[in-house]
Amino acid sequence: MAGESDDDAGDDDSDADADDGRDADAGDDDRDADADDGRDGALDAVLAAYDLKDERRTGWQLRGVDDPESVAAHSWGVAYLVLALGERFREELPNVDLDRALRLAVVHDAAEAETGDVATRADSTADAVDPEAKEATEREAMADLAGPLSERVRDAWEAYEARDSPEAVLVKECDLLDTCLQAVMYEQDDRYDPERGEPDAFREYDDLDEFFATTEPRLRTDTGKELFAAVRERYRAARDGE
Repeated sequence: MAGESDDDAGDDDSDADADDGRDADAGDDDRDADADDGRDGALDAVLAAYDLKDERRTGWQLRGVDDPESVAAHSWGVAYLVLALGERFREELPNVDLDRALRLAVVHDAAEAETGDVATRADSTADAVDPEAKEATEREAMADLAGPLSERVRDAWEAYEARDSPEAVLVKECDLLDTCLQAVMYEQDDRYDPERGEPDAFREYDDLDEFFATTEPRLRTDTGKELFAAVRERYRAARDGE
């Protein structure tokens, strides 16, 4: 009988072990749930940023461009310029890391997934944008968009905003040049009709001239200025039918 009791006790121990196993599994389930929550948070942030694929660039809309590019398309153009022409800037930016610059290019307008695109204007009759308020709004947006993601995302955006590294300078130059190159494309393809946009929004500039007027004074490198001059000549030739 005592043996039977010992066997029963062993069975009880086995049952306890089984219960402990179930508890351990439950702990694993909890950890899995936490992991799932983390992944979901990252996916939510990525999906929110994907709004950039449908966020149209405001300046082109104001000018009545047919099916204007999205902010995401512009970001691709900036990244492609970094890759394609970045080497030309090495004399002025000798320590520039093109791979790092690509990261900055990809995220440089990410905040606009929440804030929308705000056009930079040269027309003195246009509503002025408060740069400090714009920066604060975008920083708050990035706290949401990049919060669940790798620190590399937020760090790349902050580095671009600071403009104190050769990579940030390069990306900004490419950001400005991309707009001018896009204007050439729209002019060559006759893709815009000012009457279809908001004619009163462009009182001081004809055609797509304002996009060049907003770009020229913001370029910081000789290379960027040389490329700008070449792109502007192509635009003028297309505009004037040459």
